[in-house]
Amino acid sequence: MSLSTTLTKRIIPCLDVKDGYTVKGVNFENLVEVADPVELAKKYSSEGADELVFLDITATNEKRKTIVELVQQISKNIFIPFTVGGGISSLDDIKAILKAGADKVSINSAAVKNPDIIKEVSDYFGRQCIVVALDAKKIDNDFYVFINAGKKNTGILALDWAKKVENLGAGEILLTSMDYDGTKKGFDIELNNLISSNVNIPVIASGGAGADAAHFADVFNKTNVDAALAASIFHFDELPIPKLKQELVEAGINVRN
Repeated sequence: MSLSTTLTKRIIPCLDVKDGYTVKGVNFENLVEVADPVELAKKYSSEGADELVFLDITATNEKRKTIVELVQQISKNIFIPFTVGGGISSLDDIKAILKAGADKVSINSAAVKNPDIIKEVSDYFGRQCIVVALDAKKIDNDFYVFINAGKKNTGILALDWAKKVENLGAGEILLTSMDYDGTKKGFDIELNNLISSNVNIPVIASGGAGADAAHFADVFNKTNVDAALAASIFHFDELPIPKLKQELVEAGINVRN
């Protein structure tokens, strides 16, 4: 029996937002504007997305906070769980995001710089509210954690960090392969298998999805990930969510209706 038949898998569109617009790039570079994030969020909610992730991707580097007003607008227009990340570095930031309508918060750079924030948030709001985003890149034969929108190598091994954030109270890991990001050649099976097989919390695979349901079937069948995330293939209707889910069902993958 394949792993995918034992658990219901989630399909999650991602809105990478810069200056109020949804953007998309390749390998974290060359960002281009795509669409209004509120309209995209409404579209995905109505199409059957299981969750939505909103990442204010330049908030950390520009030393500013996530766009709370935009979070409020999106939360009023969707009916699915909603995760928000970008520029979040304190308990007060997280309170503001959750108050604005998010169901979960995603932290990356702040968690690496101050791992105690994971435990603090988990203790205060509950493990289910905190997602740790892990951006990994392969160097020689090891995967390393990068922060500041993929611009800084921390020197920390991705597997060590994944185990640590689980122990500190993270409820989920959003795992992005920087090598595969935006390439549309499929998910990074090696990285996703490494992390998902060594932690006991849900892992969301991110980076590399093309307009081919087989890419999603592969990551569900060959790794222990609980969800797969994509952006541009959904933004440009290259592979609409209803079509993807139908093809996954036909491939024997247990996805949510």
